[in-house]
Amino acid sequence: MSEKLWVTFDCFGTLVDWRHGIATGIELVAPGKGWELLDVYNRHEPQVQREHPSMRYSDVLTEALKRTAAEAKIDLLEDDTRVLTAGIPFWPVFPEVRQALRELRESGWNLALLTNCDRVVIGETQRRLQVRFDAIVTAEDAGAYKPAHHHFEYFEKSLGVTRDRWVHVAQSYFHDMVPAGELDITRVWINRLHASDAPSIAHAVRPDLSDLAATVNDVHQKYNS
Repeated sequence: MSEKLWVTFDCFGTLVDWRHGIATGIELVAPGKGWELLDVYNRHEPQVQREHPSMRYSDVLTEALKRTAAEAKIDLLEDDTRVLTAGIPFWPVFPEVRQALRELRESGWNLALLTNCDRVVIGETQRRLQVRFDAIVTAEDAGAYKPAHHHFEYFEKSLGVTRDRWVHVAQSYFHDMVPAGELDITRVWINRLHASDAPSIAHAVRPDLSDLAATVNDVHQKYNS
């Protein structure tokens, strides 16, 4: 078993501003509708993932956008349906993220991504993060999308990680906090959207990644000693 200490992250929504990326992408093909249709899109994407757990994320983006446009009665050209995938290399990283990741590494933690995307997409995103990750598990690797447990189990087994040396950090209550809680993994909820879900599901709750190293060290020591 690995003796390393690990922090795993969800990527989109936690490290990268997924909402901005989706809304501005929709805005390009449906001017004036980007933010209005964001919640509609957000309903369709997890449904597509449930229906097609082996579908590549770039194709999930396309299908979810098609369903969003159909519900909103917006006609898209075939080229329009790929706009979200085309924009991923430009989705912004939250301003505090790079420093928080560097501080974690300086504190002795290894970093990993457990992400609901494919290898091509995460490759584009890594260039923006500018911090090295020691391991990455994509939906392609896991064969499913979170909130299924596959990402967590794949990471644990492939790297020989024990849960007493592992903290999971993520923004999504549905995709990450719930399954990590079911698996009894120490977890920090980054509640960027000020959601009203019960904070007791997490060992710590933060509004963003500022001072994350101190939070991760604290919850690890408190709940795994």
